[in-house]
Amino acid sequence: MSSKAERNALDVDRTGEQRQVRMPALIDLIARHRVLAAIVFLMVLPWATPYEALAINILIFGLYAIGFNLIFGYAGMLSFGHAAFFGLGAYGCGIPIAKFGFPWFVALPLGVAVAGLAAAIIGWLAIRARGIYFAMVTLALSQIVYYVVFQWVSLTGGEDGLRGVAVNSIDIFGLRLNMLDPMTKYYAILVIVAVALWLFSRILNSPFGGVLEAIRENEKRAAACGYDIKGTRWLAFLLSGLFSGLAGALYAMHLSVVPIETLHYFNSAIVVMMALLGGMGTFFGPFLGALVYLLLEDIITVITVHWQLFVGALFVFLILFFPRGIWGSLLHWMKQ
Repeated sequence: MSSKAERNALDVDRTGEQRQVRMPALIDLIARHRVLAAIVFLMVLPWATPYEALAINILIFGLYAIGFNLIFGYAGMLSFGHAAFFGLGAYGCGIPIAKFGFPWFVALPLGVAVAGLAAAIIGWLAIRARGIYFAMVTLALSQIVYYVVFQWVSLTGGEDGLRGVAVNSIDIFGLRLNMLDPMTKYYAILVIVAVALWLFSRILNSPFGGVLEAIRENEKRAAACGYDIKGTRWLAFLLSGLFSGLAGALYAMHLSVVPIETLHYFNSAIVVMMALLGGMGTFFGPFLGALVYLLLEDIITVITVHWQLFVGALFVFLILFFPRGIWGSLLHWMKQ
């Protein structure tokens, strides 16, 4: 009986050891092929959401959160003004289409360029501050952008927003895609997001990505090693604005309108919540945070108009008990 109990105990120990071996191996596999893993997940996402339009929003806001996570999660800079880049990307793409009849493949990079220009200017001004002062400067400059766009009624539509951003179909290598079909639109946008994810991964794997994390962990030591702190922070801010602007441009093409709310400070708060919910400083966390936030919003608004109360309560709970976020906590658990 004793030998049988010992054998059972050994079997349990071996099972535990095998589980410990499998988990790190799985994490290592995902880490080495993180772009592919993210794309595979996003490819099946429309089949797991209640309707396709919600999946498109998750895809776009996930990219927005990815851009924000570059400076928040990897560089340690909290911005309260990222709605400026998301909104300017949307207006920069929407105005050429609605007002001047530009094709989408010209308007899309124009939107990204407008957001990038704004990020270069705002970042140049904001990087001189630190901590909460940096966050307040970005918020103030973002509000300036909001009121400029709000008052420029002849170009932007002002309070009514920009209308007529019609992209009914796109032609790729002689193949016409019907953008009025939600599934077709989702996978067309996914191609662009996949390229953005690949570029984002390359940035993180580059020496620049390593410097970013070094500055986040110990800015004084990074400066002592000879790194240009201000230049690196400014470039990170610029790249973050470009990714966020791309998300905004895709959002304009998705909605066919650009509401003024894209530039509102609440849109800056949303992306902070998404990054924290998913796990700041993780590659896939922002997409998971966007999924949870938008899915909860969609479900709870059917029940009550006070959906923000429930989402806020969940947010506080996760921050208190799972400060790494959902994906960050899951990775931490799998490594143990």
